[in-house]
Amino acid sequence: MGGNNVHEHLELLRALQDLDHELNSIRQERSKLEQEQVELTDAMVRIQTMVDGLDEEIGQLQSQNDELERGLAQEEANISRSEGRLPEIKTQKEYLAVLKEIDTAKKVNKDLQAQFEGKQSQIAELNAEKDEKLKQLAELKECSVERETEISKSLKAFDETLGKIASQRSTHFDPLPKQMQKRYALLMERRGGVAVVEARDGTCTGCHMHLPPQLFNSLFLDPQIQCCPHCNRLLFVVEAEA
Repeated sequence: MGGNNVHEHLELLRALQDLDHELNSIRQERSKLEQEQVELTDAMVRIQTMVDGLDEEIGQLQSQNDELERGLAQEEANISRSEGRLPEIKTQKEYLAVLKEIDTAKKVNKDLQAQFEGKQSQIAELNAEKDEKLKQLAELKECSVERETEISKSLKAFDETLGKIASQRSTHFDPLPKQMQKRYALLMERRGGVAVVEARDGTCTGCHMHLPPQLFNSLFLDPQIQCCPHCNRLLFVVEAEA
């Protein structure tokens, strides 16, 4: 491989790595926005689920109260019917029996009324909690609509930028030999997105290990692209200005 080709390929690799870093940075920012979208939706779903749960609980309590109300009406009717019989009773024994019947019905009625009022209180508390959740949901939806608009604009801008950078990347990646493309991709994957590093003062700036002097000196001759014997990253040198 000629010296000029080595120099050109190294320049392409360095530029390619810069573009890949920029792509990665934009993708991370884009991913954060997408995650924010998910979190906004999840927050609304979570509150809506709470509202639905409260609705179900209120419905169950209301159904129980309707049953209690029917029971109260029935006991009131029983009491009225028994009290209406009193003037017609002829014997003391039957009179006392009816009084006991009325007393029992009133106790049942009192118990049913206490249960009814207790459930009414629970329903009122749950309705208040539901109203609070609905208020939170409305506020969150209002904020979410505004934020969603901002996020959509940002995502669109990111996508446009990514498209432009991807196009630039092709102009740097495609001219490289296939073997070098594979090697670069592998190093980017295995070395934390850093495949091409400067060799400076006899040291690899990627892993900070000292390079064999002969290897370091050979980098200035451009016979071929060299790699660090410790981390395998591709090396380049910046010659001092005269």
